[in-house]
Amino acid sequence: MSRKRSAALVGNPNAGKSALFNALTGARQKIANYPGVTVERKAGRLILPSGEPVELTDLPGSYGLHATSPDEEVTRRVILGELAGEAAPDVLVIVLDASNLEQHLVFAQEVIALGKPTVVALNMVDLAERDGLVLDPQVLAQALGVPVIPTVAVRRRGLTELAAAIAEAESHASDTPHPRAHLDMVERRVEAQAIASAAIISESAKHRLHSRVDRVLLHPFIGPVFLFALLFVVFQAVFSWAAPFADGLEGAVGILTEMVKGHMAPGLLRDFVTDGALAGVGSVVVFLPQIIILFFFILALEASGYMARAAFLMDRLMAGVGLSGRSFIPLLSSFACAVPGIMATRSITDPRDRLTTILIAPLMTCSARLPVYAVIIAAFIPNRPVGPGGMIGMQGLVLFGLYVIGIVGAMLAALALRGTVTKGAASGFIMELPKYQMPRLRDLGLGLFQRAWIFLRRAGTIIFYVTVVLWLLLNFPRAGQGESQVDASIAGRIANGIAVVVEPIGFNRDIALALIPSMAAREVAVSSLATTYAVDSSDEDETAHQLSDQLAKRWSLPTALAFLAWFVFAPQCISTIAVTRRETNGWKWPGFMLAYLFGLAYVFAGITYWGAIALGL
Repeated sequence: MSRKRSAALVGNPNAGKSALFNALTGARQKIANYPGVTVERKAGRLILPSGEPVELTDLPGSYGLHATSPDEEVTRRVILGELAGEAAPDVLVIVLDASNLEQHLVFAQEVIALGKPTVVALNMVDLAERDGLVLDPQVLAQALGVPVIPTVAVRRRGLTELAAAIAEAESHASDTPHPRAHLDMVERRVEAQAIASAAIISESAKHRLHSRVDRVLLHPFIGPVFLFALLFVVFQAVFSWAAPFADGLEGAVGILTEMVKGHMAPGLLRDFVTDGALAGVGSVVVFLPQIIILFFFILALEASGYMARAAFLMDRLMAGVGLSGRSFIPLLSSFACAVPGIMATRSITDPRDRLTTILIAPLMTCSARLPVYAVIIAAFIPNRPVGPGGMIGMQGLVLFGLYVIGIVGAMLAALALRGTVTKGAASGFIMELPKYQMPRLRDLGLGLFQRAWIFLRRAGTIIFYVTVVLWLLLNFPRAGQGESQVDASIAGRIANGIAVVVEPIGFNRDIALALIPSMAAREVAVSSLATTYAVDSSDEDETAHQLSDQLAKRWSLPTALAFLAWFVFAPQCISTIAVTRRETNGWKWPGFMLAYLFGLAYVFAGITYWGAIALGL
């Protein structure tokens, strides 16, 4: 009995292979794992026009035959006939996304160069035409040297023609070496661009505009300049746009505090509500406008399609420190919170790349640090315009600088780690670039609501509980006549012990008191300071002053700068440590992370403090 003929669908991820596989095989499918691996195998029966059955396999998406993941390794071994118990497919069907032809042609050339019987399915031509791009399959077939069949899998268009081409593919195969067999990756990219351009019959002004925009935004020199200029504008907006709303929230907290004082008799219960709950939680809630503005820009850039291009731009920079552009998205996610950022490293296939990305993720300035930065900047940095024409705000400039310091610190840490504990060369990456589109206001609104709710929920739970505990520790035992309540309290005595360790880097007892609860959540540092100064104040008018005024009166500028330096480098919350432990399956790497980040924080806070004193600040 002769062996049943076989064919395999290959191509980049998101080319529509699964939809085409389902359309060609219908219900005649089976799913299992490949021998010895956990990669899923989808196989089905394709009926040719002659009635002959062909075993059709849907191979995992791949960007090249130089495998960088288990999925790509399976695809490579199946195509080359190297998988145990699996014969090489008789026919390869390359599935191309017509709307992203240039990118998909890179891998297609590599597969065609193998010289095996091959057919190209030019899929999703309807979506390309909807976007204003019309292609000539015959020109494409002539350039590639194999049959090209236009298909729309979801509408079952072109399936009969594709099945007929599969039936005849072996008879058209040539034994002569393919002319593109010896091209390298760069040459294939150049060739892909030329082939894609030649195959275009017509394109709309919209499609041409997108291509021209990409030529600017992805330019090796203009692109990074635009990216950093955009980030600069974002951080200027975080301060300038949020100011009126933050002032309004601060005023509302002040009014609420006065109302409580007017309706409650003096005593510990009133002090708990005003100095504990309202002073602590309220000092964090006032930064909600800055959080919302920051996330507005992040969500808008993601929805527009620009964020993926930023990852592409960052690949060159990250390769210089031993990472690839794959690490950019997890690190970018860490600007919101390191926990999802660390979880997002699962998409990084190289284990050393992944571990390095996990270890530097806490250096990205998460949104929880924003209230800390904002209150110190408001207290010590004058709100005045600088630069040509006064277009740049001093406070926004300092905030941008803190984010840049965190990024530079992360890159240098990655370079050091890749040269020592995670030693290895950088791995390259290829990614799909989504189409440009206008962000939907509904999606932006929903995303902002979710982020705001998460922030307020933290303020109402973690920050509230920690503030309550701190207030209790600050108020008991009660101080004697003429004695400071903070000095007499349990918290004050604990802080005095910690202050001995942090005094050399310019930190006072109040900062020492704020450092420990801030490990629960970064924002707690602000509420801890607000609660401490509210308890420590004997003057009703002084208690009513906002935290930034209290800090400006009690701290020196070198101490404030050292405090900012500490929070640039210090580890993030306990949740970050917990997720690191889960993602690395042990306490070795979380322990290493804590040690090296606390070490960096201590050293750079000390350098900042003594450097500021030496400069006479």
